[in-house]
Amino acid sequence: MSYTAEAAQVRRSNVRWSILVMLFVVTTVNFADRATISIAGPDIRKALDLSAVQMGYIFSAFAWSYVLAQLPGGWLLDRFGSKTTYCAALTLWSLFTMFQGAVGFLTGGAAVALLFVLRFAVGAAEAPSFPGNGRITSAWFPANERGLASAIFNSAQYFATAFFAPIMGWIVHTFGWQFVFYFMGGLGLLLALTWSKVIYGPKAHPRVNQAEIDYIQAGGALVDLDAKTKVDPATQVDTIACLKELLSTRMLVGVYVFQFCINVMTYFFLTWFPVYLVTERHMTILKAGFVASLPAICGFVGGVLGGWISDRLLKAGWSLSAARKTPIVAGMLMAMSMIACNYVESDMLVVVFMSLAFFGKGVGALGWAVVSDTSPKEAGGLSGALFNTFGNLAGIITPIVIGYILQATGTFAGALVFVGASAAVALLSMLFVVGSIERVKLTRSLPRTPA
Repeated sequence: MSYTAEAAQVRRSNVRWSILVMLFVVTTVNFADRATISIAGPDIRKALDLSAVQMGYIFSAFAWSYVLAQLPGGWLLDRFGSKTTYCAALTLWSLFTMFQGAVGFLTGGAAVALLFVLRFAVGAAEAPSFPGNGRITSAWFPANERGLASAIFNSAQYFATAFFAPIMGWIVHTFGWQFVFYFMGGLGLLLALTWSKVIYGPKAHPRVNQAEIDYIQAGGALVDLDAKTKVDPATQVDTIACLKELLSTRMLVGVYVFQFCINVMTYFFLTWFPVYLVTERHMTILKAGFVASLPAICGFVGGVLGGWISDRLLKAGWSLSAARKTPIVAGMLMAMSMIACNYVESDMLVVVFMSLAFFGKGVGALGWAVVSDTSPKEAGGLSGALFNTFGNLAGIITPIVIGYILQATGTFAGALVFVGASAAVALLSMLFVVGSIERVKLTRSLPRTPA
């Protein structure tokens, strides 16, 4: 399929890139909101006289609700569309973030209970965000630009740490821990107002021209994904039947396993990595904080580079499978290098291997691009939510498994092998389970139409 000659004569608009900028900004705030509790945590614990166990429960609240709400969030995206559902989610998680500042008016068990409930609510409200990102990318970007687009919004998780952590630290130090929640929550509410003026489906956007619509549609973009004409009983899936059909598709199961394994590394860096630097490598807290930021920067660079390489390969005539899998394989091989930290003494080499590992993780983090390439058009939100459910189970399992390894061995050596081996499993799953990457066509979960 090619777009019309008449449209080709018109200078093509590039509205899709402004859509991507908005996704990047909102995802950056999304991850910064998740980090507010860790930045304010020491002051909260002191102010409310919380025990380590109480703080542990508060820290865990987000991950549990985030995972549990993935499938309902995906259903909402498919039922009400990306723009409406995402805007509601952004508004709610920003309000819940802001309300956490009010916990300081309480003490003891009431403060713990309210903080837990609010963190739980933030996790549930954020659930549609990444499936929404994938769904919007499917609608706005042709296949040969989708790798870079997905990599850019996914890399916001690294950018959030580098950009907002110093700002939030300054706010806590200068004004008190409550104000970091007020600031981030207020920023999110402003973004929600902006979202409603920026985000539209391709055919509904006031600034897009037909040449751009034809171009992205010719490249495989699902431009009618949120069109009002789509709300037709003949295209509405049976949710339970659809979940069964998605989980019985070998290609998608391989993608889900891949995302779980790659997120093992993500949650190692988010939880145990600073502890490893202090206890195993005997670095000071100040030095550990600086060192921990280097892998995040490398992950950001690797993430953008991996998406760019994948799209360049696709434009050069490589198949979709080869263009997506080549950066993934190279990235996972680099990610496995963290195991080498068990065999070196120099702190500099530890930094080098860890940075290489996270750079590789970034290069290979094309899971959301693959989801955009493969999700059935009738259930993009549900498919993305299922993918994100599997991926974020690693947020619950990884810290616990590493904790047991440390308790049993007294060293991080086994933990690094566990994380490095997860990268190897991700590589094998993508190569030997996923097979050919192509869009799934539902056959058993769509309503039957009369002959």
